[in-house]
Amino acid sequence: MNVNDTTSAAVLEELRRRPADRRRILFTGATIVTMDPDLGVIDRGDLLVEGDAIAAIGANLTADGAVVVDATGTILTPGFVDTHRHAWEAQLRRIMPDVDDLGGYVMATLAGYATVYRPEDMYIGTRLAALTAVDSGITTMLDFSHNSRTREHSDAAIGALRDTGIRGVHASMGPHFGEWDRQWPGDLARIKDQYFSSDDQLLTLRLATLATDEIAGPALAYGPELARVARDLGIGVSVDAVFGTSSSEAVLRWAKDGVLGPDVTLIHSTGLTSEAWKTMGETGTTVALAPTSDAQIGLETAIPAIDEALSVGIRPGLSIDVEVALASDMFTQMRALHAIQRMRAVNAVYGTDQQPSRITTHDVLDFATLQGARTNGLAGVTGSLTPGKKADLLVVQAEDLNNMPLNDPIGTLVLGSDARNITAVLINGEPRKWDGQVLDVNLAALRSEVHASREYVLNTPAV
Repeated sequence: MNVNDTTSAAVLEELRRRPADRRRILFTGATIVTMDPDLGVIDRGDLLVEGDAIAAIGANLTADGAVVVDATGTILTPGFVDTHRHAWEAQLRRIMPDVDDLGGYVMATLAGYATVYRPEDMYIGTRLAALTAVDSGITTMLDFSHNSRTREHSDAAIGALRDTGIRGVHASMGPHFGEWDRQWPGDLARIKDQYFSSDDQLLTLRLATLATDEIAGPALAYGPELARVARDLGIGVSVDAVFGTSSSEAVLRWAKDGVLGPDVTLIHSTGLTSEAWKTMGETGTTVALAPTSDAQIGLETAIPAIDEALSVGIRPGLSIDVEVALASDMFTQMRALHAIQRMRAVNAVYGTDQQPSRITTHDVLDFATLQGARTNGLAGVTGSLTPGKKADLLVVQAEDLNNMPLNDPIGTLVLGSDARNITAVLINGEPRKWDGQVLDVNLAALRSEVHASREYVLNTPAV
């Protein structure tokens, strides 16, 4: 796997010859960025994968019968965790790169394109988003699937996650506008029984909802009724469009009603009052920030609420949000947040003798991995390279032109690397990208499907 290695294809062939549940993979000689607070960064370390889990991390490991991958010259790191993406929109990528505001996005996408989506369009968009996530090192993606017009639309979105092999979180919500079957949230019980009956599987389920009734009416707004649905099903809740005065009032109301807590994620959280943030911190509620979305679309203050979150003890996850106007990868989110927060910190004390309080590259990598997993309810499963957790990991070339020489591995991951440097991606111990290529994808066929779906969506009148 190092820069001189010419056996990647042979190694992959050997891996795939072995039954997945009995497969052993030993990565040797890597710089291992574990993101485990107790393990830290290990220079020239080895990592052993057994079946779907990380079995051991250390120096000079041995493992009888393991396929040995020489990872000298690389960084091993946990896969990134996306806490909120509207994956079904992927065939509309960058269709509005200079969107003016939230209203412009909502009317063009949710009141327009979304209304004509067929189940097959849901499948194609979601699959494209998930494959792109894998290619850029995102091993876990929460799909905030808010275009579930029929049972078949939900089935298609779940099927797309399953077929890509990503660790997927299907967060189900009914559409904002247009005709639909009104099967949500009642259909969640069927979805759970049919697709999420086991607690030990690659895909998990959450209820998706909105903060208030301002955009799409009261049926989609979070409150005691939807909280009861989630509680009865034993699933978490992801709440989108959390910003401004009305959402601040809603947060206080939810706390009074007892429907906040660690199993609830509030997305964006821009422009909230200090009282709302205090309540979120006290209840252990999680937060998903969308750094580029907040800034580019201009959501309330347009400033990612990282300082507000940290001030009440919340370490947030990061998310992509909408590819219609934004980048698809986690590197962009980390860099945007890192730059914006540090700019604000220095600006706040400019001209004084005070020292700025700046986040670090370690902070943003933590948000993109371990905290993202916690936000998605998967902290015990993924997010760090910890023995016993599932083997969701990246092999990143540290000696490529844009990364060499390796002076600081976390700085290199956050500020230097991109998708081209990711040689391999393992999800649940299974290779999903190898030798720089996403596996098991007929790119020509996918391209044809994506283009056909896009043409149908763009040329069919909204209903």
